[in-house]
Amino acid sequence: MKLLGAILAGGQSRRFGSDKAEALYEGRALLDHVADVVRPQVTELVVAGREWPGLSKAADLPEAGIGPLGGLAGALDHAWRHDFDAVLSSGCDVIGIPADLAERLDAGPAIVADMPIVGLWPVSMREVLLDWLSDSANRSVYKFADHIGARRVELGTPLRNINRLDDLP
Repeated sequence: MKLLGAILAGGQSRRFGSDKAEALYEGRALLDHVADVVRPQVTELVVAGREWPGLSKAADLPEAGIGPLGGLAGALDHAWRHDFDAVLSSGCDVIGIPADLAERLDAGPAIVADMPIVGLWPVSMREVLLDWLSDSANRSVYKFADHIGARRVELGTPLRNINRLDDLP
């Protein structure tokens, strides 16, 4: 399977108080930690919603500022335009992603049960998501995942989402 990895990083980090993607964890940017674990599992890796050194950017769709689903829509569009089969997504602020995440999520659509932005999304979901975003004011990743019948996969060890400075270990 030709798999595009997408790190969603277009948010404003309001609760965090500064740019989460650049926040240091163990001496390195959070986004770099995510990239290190996702990159070996995918054919290509992009960052959705922002520029990042060494990685291509996928623009949020239908516009910037609508949240994680906008980043996912941009990643799915990039995947569709470049003949990928699916997108493996994560936020830039997730710690603890397993090295076999893509294998655990299998053929998708599938999400990590306690963190739906971490998921595997077939490219066929591109139009479905763009329609959802144009017809619905609902920006919940959980609700979209339920709408498309995504499987919820338990990983055993919960992932950590860094929303505030205090969340950093």
